[in-house]
Amino acid sequence: MTNKKASRIAIVTGAGTGIGRAAALALLGDGWSVVLAGRRSEPLQQVATESAAGDRAFPVSADVADPASVKALFAAAVERFGRVDLLFNNAGVGNPPGSFEDWTPEQWRGVVDINLNGMFYCIQQAFKTMQAQVPRGGRIINNGSISATAPRPNSIAYTATKHAVEGLTKTASLDGRKHDIAVGQIDVGNAFTELAARMAKGVPQANGEIAIEPVMDVAIVGQSVLYMANLPLEANVLFHTVMATKMPFVGRG
Repeated sequence: MTNKKASRIAIVTGAGTGIGRAAALALLGDGWSVVLAGRRSEPLQQVATESAAGDRAFPVSADVADPASVKALFAAAVERFGRVDLLFNNAGVGNPPGSFEDWTPEQWRGVVDINLNGMFYCIQQAFKTMQAQVPRGGRIINNGSISATAPRPNSIAYTATKHAVEGLTKTASLDGRKHDIAVGQIDVGNAFTELAARMAKGVPQANGEIAIEPVMDVAIVGQSVLYMANLPLEANVLFHTVMATKMPFVGRG
């Protein structure tokens, strides 16, 4: 008898590091087949090897900022596994360095192209794939970050794109209903990754102080994504916040 979970297919963007890596390992550990997408092939292969999932882990080099690359990613997934049941729309970059007053237009566009445009291109291809397959439907989980709700100082590009992701999530969740596509968002606060390692050394606060902030194991985020992914399509977590319990976010910190 075929294991139902073994036949479920996921695409994880930004799968080579950080939250994407944690989510990919959690899904693979639960029996999912996972297309590991990212710009650099070496980290993707390392995740595939670490997972010991064999043929269920499929590394694919892809740049979400390039719509042709995204289209090729989904085509590769369907060719390899026959369908796509889950997109973890995770790939993203942080803010450019320095004050935004000194950024070049290219620095601004670099964040928008990946964090916003790239997320849209992936949603677009997921919709096309999921509504055409039999049985139809699937799930999309967008990585919003708690910056989709509250900014940090000097984070205007990252925060603007993550606020926009919330709009993508809400609208796509409505548009997906007629296709049996569930769309939700995970907002992560202070998971310990390369991007968040500076939290342990001290980061600027809204009052101008520099403070060390608590962090949590990134594997916890992987388990949160797995929980959302394993829901039946009749149920959806529209917004899920998982954060280091004592980080300065709720209220005034």
